[in-house]
Amino acid sequence: MASNAKEEPVPRLQIYSTSGNGGVSPFWREKYEKDAKKYWDVFYKRHQDKFFKDRHYLDKEWGHYFFGAGRKTILEVGCGAGNTIFPLVATYPDNFVYACDFSPRAVNLVKTHKDFRDSHVSAFVCDLTVDDLNDHISPSSVDIVTMIFVLSAVSPEKMPLVLQNVRKVLKPSGIVLFRDYATGDLAQERLTCKDQKISENFYVRGDGTRAFYFSNEFLTSMFKENGFEVEELGLCCKQVENRSRELVMNRRWVQAVFRTSNGTTNNFSANTEAAIPVKEKILKDAVNNVEVDISDGVAAEMFGSTPSNDNEIIKLGDWSFEITRLSKEHQHTCKSTGLMIWESARLMASVLARNPPIVSGKRVLELGSGCAGICSMVAARYADLVISTDGDTKALDLLTQNVTSNLEPPFFDKLIVRKLEWGNKDHIKAIKEVNYRGFDIIIGTDVTYIAEAISPLFATAKELILSNDGICKDQEPGLILCHVIRRVDEPSILSTASQFGFKLVDKWPSGNPTAASQSIINSWFAEDGSDYIPSTALNILYFCLE
Repeated sequence: MASNAKEEPVPRLQIYSTSGNGGVSPFWREKYEKDAKKYWDVFYKRHQDKFFKDRHYLDKEWGHYFFGAGRKTILEVGCGAGNTIFPLVATYPDNFVYACDFSPRAVNLVKTHKDFRDSHVSAFVCDLTVDDLNDHISPSSVDIVTMIFVLSAVSPEKMPLVLQNVRKVLKPSGIVLFRDYATGDLAQERLTCKDQKISENFYVRGDGTRAFYFSNEFLTSMFKENGFEVEELGLCCKQVENRSRELVMNRRWVQAVFRTSNGTTNNFSANTEAAIPVKEKILKDAVNNVEVDISDGVAAEMFGSTPSNDNEIIKLGDWSFEITRLSKEHQHTCKSTGLMIWESARLMASVLARNPPIVSGKRVLELGSGCAGICSMVAARYADLVISTDGDTKALDLLTQNVTSNLEPPFFDKLIVRKLEWGNKDHIKAIKEVNYRGFDIIIGTDVTYIAEAISPLFATAKELILSNDGICKDQEPGLILCHVIRRVDEPSILSTASQFGFKLVDKWPSGNPTAASQSIINSWFAEDGSDYIPSTALNILYFCLE
């Protein structure tokens, strides 16, 4: 046994963030960027053409731009399901509309719309941050570009690429009609409270789609830097009431007109400070007549409404558990990793169900059980005592609910749920009061993903495991960790384990590290390899005390 392990103070670590100061992690920022098309494709799969209202206000707000001699060519950027396109075609049948979106499903919704005609609309898939519009549209051939709640879905560092792409197809006097989210919108406030901030004024919603909130200064500066002049600029403000949900939402959005720069003096820019307040006042006075794009019945979804839970059935042999957990569409923005079911927990629960001797007649502790606690519930069928723990209050609430709804006496009576932040002396003391002798088996599934958590993890396990003075055998007290290697490599885990008096006696699937291990873990699996392994990246480490 390592002599210095006893003398070391047990480090304490709050694994789960309880304050909104972190925002979105770098991993998720990259994922949202890489999978932006996928998230919007799923959005349109779910909502079809029911989310946004048809934009009949276009004629009222900007009709004089669409009306005139000769046929005008229009480009709708980010066409979605066609809520801009088809009102325009119906009102101005002589004009021709190009429609693009980077979501293939959205473009398909346009093409299958009952009013779609090849003679009036050309719809195509295009990512304006990557693809060249000139592959579909001749240079300098478009009179009007409409950008209605689309630029906000692009990461701010890539917005100039969109504007440069658009400018290539606009005529020298072409214009951009713009409407998008403004800073101070209620959605921005709610997303900020939920730690869903990616960068300044840029957020991710619960469904993985992103939204940027524009200030007048940012917007005008960006357009000017990319060859546009500001012709009109205003701020729309309106309260949207959803009586069925008892919600009142203060909506704010920017409405503007930009024209390709021709090198002449821009009178508007010289009087920006005077011009903007006048336009704001006009729009505010007309608030009762201002249309909002989002359908009332689903508006709350855009405002970061409370993430919902749903149920999942997990079958293990002749057992069936109905587990309540955070719905999958919200899991990626959740700060607590304990509100979902990890593949490692599924594997270990399956192993325990097929191999009762691992826990039979023993006292079992699960670290980081999360909301499901399926390993603990399986163990409760065979063990003398099971304590299921987690450091997150929300996860513990769901864990208690799941245990109560899935277990009946006598199994229910053998399973105790407790809060345990690794390294918290008060929490450890409370666990010892329930079981002062220590635990024969300690289980942790996907609890090694944070480097700072590894020392508190092993220190806590050392405090709570049954001491062993003999040679470690498969029936001796053990610590079992099942995980996917993420940010903490295996040598770091093993080194820290050794510091706290643990030695590795077996691991899977790499084989036996010592001759004395006698293939403890391999014996848990069928020899013919027929066991279902939810992920080939999963690993199991089996530790005993020195």
